[in-house]
Amino acid sequence: TSAYSSPAKSLGDPGITPLSPSHIVKDSDADDAVEQLFLVVVAIDFGTTSSGYAYSFTKEPECIHVMRRWEGGDPGVSNQKTPTTILLTPERKFHSFGYAARDFYHDLDPTESKHWLYFEKFKMKLHTTGNLTMETDLTAANGKKVKALEIFAYALQFFKEQALKELSDQGGSDFENTEVRWVITVPAIWKQPAKQFMRQAAYKAGMASPDNPEQLIIALEPEAASIYCRKLRLHQMIDLSSRAPVNGYSPSDTIGTGFTQGKEHVRRNRQSRTFMVENVIGEIWSELEEGDRYIVVDSGGGTVDMTVHQIRLPEGHLKELYKATGGPYGSLGVDYEFEKLLCKIFGEDFIEQFKIKRPAAWVDLMIAFESRKRAAAPDRTNPLNITLPFSFIDYYKKFRGHSVEHALRKSNVDFVKWSSQGMLRMSPDAMNALFKPTIDQIVQHLSEVFDKPEVTNVKFLFLVGGFAESPLLQQAVQNAFGSRCRVIIPQDVGLTILKGAVLFGLDPAVIKVRRSPLTYGVGVLNRFVEGKHPPEKLLIKDGTRWCTDVFDKFISADQSVALGETVTRSYTPAKPSQLVIVINIYSSEQDNVSFITEPGVKKCGTLRLDLTGTDASVPNRREIKTLMQFGDTEIKAMAVDVATSKSVKVGIDFLNY
Repeated sequence: TSAYSSPAKSLGDPGITPLSPSHIVKDSDADDAVEQLFLVVVAIDFGTTSSGYAYSFTKEPECIHVMRRWEGGDPGVSNQKTPTTILLTPERKFHSFGYAARDFYHDLDPTESKHWLYFEKFKMKLHTTGNLTMETDLTAANGKKVKALEIFAYALQFFKEQALKELSDQGGSDFENTEVRWVITVPAIWKQPAKQFMRQAAYKAGMASPDNPEQLIIALEPEAASIYCRKLRLHQMIDLSSRAPVNGYSPSDTIGTGFTQGKEHVRRNRQSRTFMVENVIGEIWSELEEGDRYIVVDSGGGTVDMTVHQIRLPEGHLKELYKATGGPYGSLGVDYEFEKLLCKIFGEDFIEQFKIKRPAAWVDLMIAFESRKRAAAPDRTNPLNITLPFSFIDYYKKFRGHSVEHALRKSNVDFVKWSSQGMLRMSPDAMNALFKPTIDQIVQHLSEVFDKPEVTNVKFLFLVGGFAESPLLQQAVQNAFGSRCRVIIPQDVGLTILKGAVLFGLDPAVIKVRRSPLTYGVGVLNRFVEGKHPPEKLLIKDGTRWCTDVFDKFISADQSVALGETVTRSYTPAKPSQLVIVINIYSSEQDNVSFITEPGVKKCGTLRLDLTGTDASVPNRREIKTLMQFGDTEIKAMAVDVATSKSVKVGIDFLNY
């Protein structure tokens, strides 16, 4: 056999062959699942750099409560959300999350801290791992490895417990998990395995279960943002096209603090903030007509996601026009540039050692940088000071035998000076230079999206996500695209996704059409046609000549799929006497796939249908119907033996094959 031996031949799989020309059936009764009644919707925005939750009672959907303020915030950082950091004890048990984890870790003695497992910014691992499985590891600050699934489950369990506790405190009686519908947001550009991974972690955290998957919705971040933007009133946003780039407030104010509180309808409730979402379409939205397009740019800590949506009236449903694109251009890129700058000044060997030997001090340094990063603005003239932790100065002297000051003098990095108070003093230009590579990538990527034929006549560009708070990013986007469309930034822009995710949980039907990210199909046998089929695919069974490994397509990558839409195909056993049928489901990122052996085709599901015990009156051409239903982020497949109504179901699985 050749190196590309056929899976079907080698396994001796009982084959199937198409019975009918391919056809698509729109299922009107796709909603046969009984709608469960939940008392409350809780959305979790699990971010790369920071996370948070918000909730709304189904009885009063116009009120969105954003979680209580967290203890232990940082100066210069508004903390409606908490850092996505997690600490495990030396015995690998969950200890704490967020500021609590960071501060506890920081206060440990260095001899002790090296045994504790501290994780930060770990969500990016799901984006960057090519072959993600349930076994993928994450590396803690001390270099030890833990299963990613455990860390994600611990984090989600923490949020689950926090939210249930807050709900119980508010209602005065214990809140049960069964009364909550959970929504977890993920970047739209994540591949399917990462989205499934998040669902598995939530099951492990006890939010929902495979028997009750409807209790958990995996929402796409830009879609959530889009839903919220539809509700915006004029006083809840900044229209960059209609004002000076300074946005009318002094650079010392960070965005999202100074002018938001006064204008949002905020009801204070214990420590949680309640936002009133009027049950109307916002003014901006009322300017949009049927078929109008707008683009949502969700720029967070790790990734930037871009989605183009189109309005469908009368209900104002959203239709995704162009499949989500983007990449790892989040604000982490700025931290990375800062790290490169430090390496340039102090030497890469020192920085690497310092991170390993003094992990807590490194965290401190990055916190100090974070608050200065938020003070960067296009027209800033005074320098930004970053405090160097004492142990940095101390360790550097031990490591190099000369002072930090000396290193700065001889490094000839122009814009960074040493100030006598033990600080790195950066000129605004130096700070802006750290932003440049990341912002350039975002603008470049957006330009490519704008040049796509599906993306003509975009009316609005909504800039959302934590990184959208940066005046530098705002100005760059306005300068590049302000002439093509109106650039709009919701107030409290860092919470846009959270609020939209709650609205999505209250009414999941609002998103109507998505683009399939992959091509799906099943492996079948076709009658062998000389000259059309490659000779190495010839399989002779009982005198019949079959072409094996044919990819029979259900849906193509980038095809529009209505939510809940079912695609049906009919097959028949290749050999009438078969007593079991195995249908293998495959996916590929390519559009035109002919054979399941092509590179990039992955198996993602198996349906086994047992045909034994059926009576003799079965017709000789037995019909096996195969259905695939395209749901929110889940895809279900089913095979039915038409003669006996026997059926088998499976969820598409990207992690275990």
